[in-house]
Amino acid sequence: MAAVPFLSHCGPDEVVAFRGRRTVRVSEFLCDVRRVAESLPVRSHLVNFCDDRYRFVVGLGAALVRGQVSLLPPTQTPEMLAQMQQAYPGLYALAETPQAAHGIEQVLYPDSPDAAPAAPGPVPEFAPEQVAVIVFTSGSTGRPTPHPKTWGAIAGGAAGEALRFGLCKSHRSGGSTGISGMALVGTVPPQHMYGLESTVLMALRNGLALHAARPFYPADVRAALEDIPGGRVLVTTPVHLRALLADSVELPALELIVCATAPLSPEMAAQAEARFGAPLHEVYGFTEAGMVATRRTIDGPLWHTLPGVRLLERGDTVRVQGGHVQSEVAFSDVVEVRDAETFVLRGRNADLVNVAGKRSSLAYLNHHLNSIEGVEDGVFFMPGETEAGVTRLTAFVVAPGLSRQALVEALRVRIDPVYLPRPLYFVESLPRNATGKLARETLLRLAADCARRKASGGRTEDPA
Repeated sequence: MAAVPFLSHCGPDEVVAFRGRRTVRVSEFLCDVRRVAESLPVRSHLVNFCDDRYRFVVGLGAALVRGQVSLLPPTQTPEMLAQMQQAYPGLYALAETPQAAHGIEQVLYPDSPDAAPAAPGPVPEFAPEQVAVIVFTSGSTGRPTPHPKTWGAIAGGAAGEALRFGLCKSHRSGGSTGISGMALVGTVPPQHMYGLESTVLMALRNGLALHAARPFYPADVRAALEDIPGGRVLVTTPVHLRALLADSVELPALELIVCATAPLSPEMAAQAEARFGAPLHEVYGFTEAGMVATRRTIDGPLWHTLPGVRLLERGDTVRVQGGHVQSEVAFSDVVEVRDAETFVLRGRNADLVNVAGKRSSLAYLNHHLNSIEGVEDGVFFMPGETEAGVTRLTAFVVAPGLSRQALVEALRVRIDPVYLPRPLYFVESLPRNATGKLARETLLRLAADCARRKASGGRTEDPA
């Protein structure tokens, strides 16, 4: 099969990135990739710690040039890094500044030389079967399970996503400099699969530009968007979107909002479209397959698979294959197939709960909890059976203006009483990670902390 270029931009003067208000053109980017590639040690695997999205992308390209594979662990905790090092001897880390890498050799990202850069050379091309990254799921044993992704697969997924959103070059107007084209601002880190696909690869493989920053607060999002003189696409999560809607910040004009990592309610999607004047589309995917489908949330619950991706029913299992998904992969969620290209998401297998013989999903319960006026954030959690074999749902909620009684009464009219949380903890904030997710281990620690505070007389507002 033919090699796949790292970039699809048309010439050396096209813009590939924004670093603040400074534009980085293809010629400079290629020089940076070559320079960083020359600085990397002779190894097979690395972890890319670079928070600056531009430096992350340069590091990704440099690793590919050297035939090295970038690992994308789900966290960067000492335990996770130790497991990575054990599984991949010789592993090293590429970082902007020294990190607490716990024994992993670190290579610092080399600053650009003061001298004039050398000629950029041709755009690197890679065999479609070359493994580019390895992403991980938690695994039933507690050890991360690797899922290698080839360059051809992730490049194809980026092309399919851009085609769906009308962002491929044949669908855009504008000058050849790239400034009149689209640029992507992401609130998600590039080390996350969604961030890699939708803020990095979609730019590289479709002649778009990316913004180097990862803004967190609403004012930071506005500032990053203001750096871009042309069309703007915001790639975000429900958590960041909720913060933007709760803030009075006014954003520059957007062409598109892309959202993922958790299902978004139609009400929030409609509010976002009305407030920011741009269509909002969700991306659905899972680690084993990558991106699978999209939907415009206000149009209803149907998800539409990306170009070439087909749904396959194998007995009680639904699988996906085709397009950039190179082999059959079983869904990790419960889906209702409507036809070979559309489905309704019914919940995650891991989210299904059975209380007193009744079945529901944590996603359903979370939706109703967060729909209560005054709730800023909230989550249901199933910690597991007690010693007596009793299963109790726990909930954590950020609702500084609500009493426990008012919250419980609001829940009673929304969900079956068997799902009322016992205990219910009021907290100042939820310990979400960079993509807005809540790891099970984190929630277990939070539950233990709340229980200790309650036992010592602290205020947690827990129903009897």
